[in-house]
Amino acid sequence: MKYEKLFAAGEIGRLTLKNRIVMPAMGTSLAAASGEASDEMIAFYEERAAGGCGLIITEITRVDNETGVGTPNQLNASDLLFVPRLEKLARAVHRHDSKIFLQLQHPGRQNHGRLIGGKQIVAPSAVMSSAIGEMPRELSTEEVEGLVRKFVFGAVIAQTAGIDGVEIHGAHGYLIGQFLSPLTNLRTDKYGGSLEGRMLFLSEIVQGIKLACGAGFPVSVRIDGDEFVPGGIVLEEALLTAKHLEQLGVDCINVSAGTYESSNAIIEPISYPQGWKKHLAAAMKQAVQIPVIACDVIRKPDFAESLLQEGNTDFVALGRAQLADPEWGNKAAEGREAEIRTCISCLYCIQEVMECKVIKCAVNARAGRELEFAEPPRDGGGKVIAVIGGGPAGMEAARILALREFRPVLFEARDVLGGSVELGSRPPLKEKLNWFIANMQHQLEQLNVDVRLSAKPTLEQLKALNPYAVFVAAGARPIVPGIPGVDKAAVCTVVDVLSGAVEIKNKRAVVIGSGMTGLETAEYLADLGNQVTVVEMQKRVGPDAYLPNLIDMVTRLKKSGVELLASTKLVEVQDGAIVLENSATGETSVREADAVVLSIGVAPDRSFAEELKQAFPKVKVIGDAGKPGRIGQAIQSGFETAFVLN
Repeated sequence: MKYEKLFAAGEIGRLTLKNRIVMPAMGTSLAAASGEASDEMIAFYEERAAGGCGLIITEITRVDNETGVGTPNQLNASDLLFVPRLEKLARAVHRHDSKIFLQLQHPGRQNHGRLIGGKQIVAPSAVMSSAIGEMPRELSTEEVEGLVRKFVFGAVIAQTAGIDGVEIHGAHGYLIGQFLSPLTNLRTDKYGGSLEGRMLFLSEIVQGIKLACGAGFPVSVRIDGDEFVPGGIVLEEALLTAKHLEQLGVDCINVSAGTYESSNAIIEPISYPQGWKKHLAAAMKQAVQIPVIACDVIRKPDFAESLLQEGNTDFVALGRAQLADPEWGNKAAEGREAEIRTCISCLYCIQEVMECKVIKCAVNARAGRELEFAEPPRDGGGKVIAVIGGGPAGMEAARILALREFRPVLFEARDVLGGSVELGSRPPLKEKLNWFIANMQHQLEQLNVDVRLSAKPTLEQLKALNPYAVFVAAGARPIVPGIPGVDKAAVCTVVDVLSGAVEIKNKRAVVIGSGMTGLETAEYLADLGNQVTVVEMQKRVGPDAYLPNLIDMVTRLKKSGVELLASTKLVEVQDGAIVLENSATGETSVREADAVVLSIGVAPDRSFAEELKQAFPKVKVIGDAGKPGRIGQAIQSGFETAFVLN
């Protein structure tokens, strides 16, 4: 497919971009502890520039060290000492005919005191975020005026370093957004009251940057088209803000949505379709004449092109899409869409950053580690390596081994590749997982990997291959507790259900265990007309789930009528019933049940691996076969083990 709009040049102010692909700001925590752009950060952004991105907007960049520390290892533009490394970052991006903006930000009340030396967090008004749970103090008028100067100085630093422009972060419930929102700005001074007053902080920042850096220095402002929070910013008011910014000389509007209290509107879980919020950018495009960048969960090139063709937006924001595949742009331009490793919206990336670790990607183990894993050595010499298991770890290991010019032979016991990921794609709204499987299959085909389906090799068959090494990626088996009645015909596992080995329809079904797999299986069963109950022995449902994913799932389960029981333990399975025990009181109760589905985790089966170790000198156990985990851990395990094999 030819993407006429996507790869047409575009302009932001006086700056010309080679295409309409923008990488919006995403936290990476790749900066040095000092706040300088580290070599790792520079390599991360340069790879996306080389991969075909027209404009890169850096992660949130600090302008205030007193109250504005947003994350550990955060990029910093509060002092001229940061200029040399920012200049090196700019040069690395410019080498590939790409442009770069520095995003200037202050977290305001969406912060924690521990990040600012134990001091109280700050905000326009003393209104606490329910997502944070810390009461902020109200900034004085003089402090607000001081922060204006710090934002302006941050832009001066960017310009001095050769950065092409700046973006002011006025979205996602951060400090500027807090001033704009009637929910969080209750001030009575010049920075509060009417919309004009609430816009004054942002207005002064824009005017100050234009005065200090010149009218020709591009300024983008990221705003929420809708905060999706009762009493917060709505589209009608956002349009008025955008029109005002245009009059002030702002060169571009970057449209997003949500705050920490509606975080799934910022970084969407897997259930959200491409373009679910495209109406926000479309309305903004009608309201202003300056360019609009749209953050619309864009994953596929044809969808990006459709938004541009429809006139929905001028530039498409591809954040996690380019985290998953830094060559997204080049592959689309060259008609290699099948090679694009598509983001599956699993939220692994943001979860890692929010836990104060560096950014990672579930489907791209190199993300953030471009220096550590540059190019795989091509030293395999055609030596055969057996890979047992065609799940994510096995497929990734086979891919890397083939790139290293080994000759992997991939065995999969089932008749399809994907392992637990393929099973996980079967519940409602999980079809994005199929994008990952299809891409992996395509890559293995391109690399001529010998894939053998419906094949469970014996020790003798493996010996016949005379492999240089054996990779065991055979997954794990479901845990079955030793309780009375667990061997009854009504009892099965989530694997039995999702694989189709057991069919449950129009019955009273009880799922034991509320991890994400259990909850997804509950939704799958509810869709089949079952009356479903989920039983969890811990105090809350989804005890180990990432909260945004859990909120998304639980909201849908409640709409489907699924009953959720926490602090409850299965103690016995009877004919047509189960016995439950309250974990807090010890009291027992009997509940009618036609089917009992176990989802209490998996355990590696290492018996075959131990047998293989007796027969072969190099045996590597990867993925769930070594340590059960999420897709990200499985991919990382396969990638790293195959990359460093010697």
